Amino acid sequence: MASLAEFDRYMAHLCEGLGHADRHRSLLDYCGGLMLPIGRKSVEPLAAQADPTRVAAKHQSLHHFVANSGWSDQVLFERVRSWVEPHLGIERGAFWIIDDTGHAKCGKHSVGVTRQYCGQLGKRDNCQVAVSLSLASAEGSLPLDYELYVPKEWADDAKRRRAAGIPRTLRFATKPQMALEQIRRAHARGVPPGIVLADADYGRDTALRDGVAALGLEYAVAVRPDVTVWAPGSAPLPPAPYSGRGVVPKRLRRAPGHTPVPVKHLARQLKASQWRTVIWRDGTNARLSSRFARVRVAVAYQDHLRTALRDEEWLLIEWPRGEAAPTKYFLSNLPADISFRTLVNAVKMRWRIEHDYHELKQEFGLSHYEGRGWRGFHHHATLCVAAYGFLTAQRLQRSSKKNCARPQASLLPESYKPRGSRSHAAPCAGLDPNVTLFDRHTNCAAP
Repeated sequence: MASLAEFDRYMAHLCEGLGHADRHRSLLDYCGGLMLPIGRKSVEPLAAQADPTRVAAKHQSLHHFVANSGWSDQVLFERVRSWVEPHLGIERGAFWIIDDTGHAKCGKHSVGVTRQYCGQLGKRDNCQVAVSLSLASAEGSLPLDYELYVPKEWADDAKRRRAAGIPRTLRFATKPQMALEQIRRAHARGVPPGIVLADADYGRDTALRDGVAALGLEYAVAVRPDVTVWAPGSAPLPPAPYSGRGVVPKRLRRAPGHTPVPVKHLARQLKASQWRTVIWRDGTNARLSSRFARVRVAVAYQDHLRTALRDEEWLLIEWPRGEAAPTKYFLSNLPADISFRTLVNAVKMRWRIEHDYHELKQEFGLSHYEGRGWRGFHHHATLCVAAYGFLTAQRLQRSSKKNCARPQASLLPESYKPRGSRSHAAPCAGLDPNVTLFDRHTNCAAP
């Protein structure tokens, strides 16, 4: 059963990455509030829970802590990782999961907001989008990095940048470029290496795959049906013979009979004997399985500008029974002798990040920040991950959910109504202290 003392130890561990001692109380108040079963988890409702009798003063304090205070998001992420990682069981298999998530947002002044695809809404709309990298195992997962995507119209607008506090050094980068930079940072920090997983929006980017491979990392990423490859037994022509004049030809050539094919066409050319039904894990109500085929291919992207064919890798294709066409395609540089089931298990581990985002948004208020600035957006997200990290560690340490409860919200004055609060708040499951986290002193809080 998780104890208040254990939460105190966790908070003290995080406080070591904050710098000034006067930030410690705010960290406890903010993270503790994020774990409470309240409907809205923006600054004002958190302040009301932390100090119901002095909401305005506490609101000012927490707002400064999240919107203006100069502590490092990267340092706090590292403190969270060092606490949770020993419980993940990554020695039995580790994964680095790339993804992004959208936050619906009204108006045009909040940092990075524009009309773009929002996964939360399932369509294009006004929103902010953040790119993340998570460390995962079969037992659990945790975000390692989280950064706002800055659209080009924002990156090129000096006035909007200044108003939102976007760092001067930041330059426009595509989401795959941002993801690769996050992977490089994690590699430089010594995060235990894992198989890099990503959906097709990232996996189709050849520069991302090449960058991951250049770091000595393995990947198993989704790609789109139109990605072209050299099927077994096919290849480009070698460089043209030297004529004796000019530059010696070095580039590969394409010609009739020597052209690559889209993976969607290759899938239909495979024999029935190459398809297998594979079970990858137990779901809530049944075992999860589908029909797959795999084949060794070489990606054909811009090979007419290359002097040698790319290395062979696995193309994994999912074609569920009853579907008119294959539904998913994956490329992986995992070893040629890897088992069929292990390859399928790897590509299917992406469900972990979907679980993380669901809980971070539904129970920890990841999308609830109401400020407009760059620093506040990232600080709020980091604190949500910090609160989630405590819950993740608790779950990993306990196989039974017996006696699990959660911190209790403070009793507020009847006249107080938090802005945006729902009438029925969703509980934050899995936490178990039976008294408010705020109604006490802690070894982390500043005097």
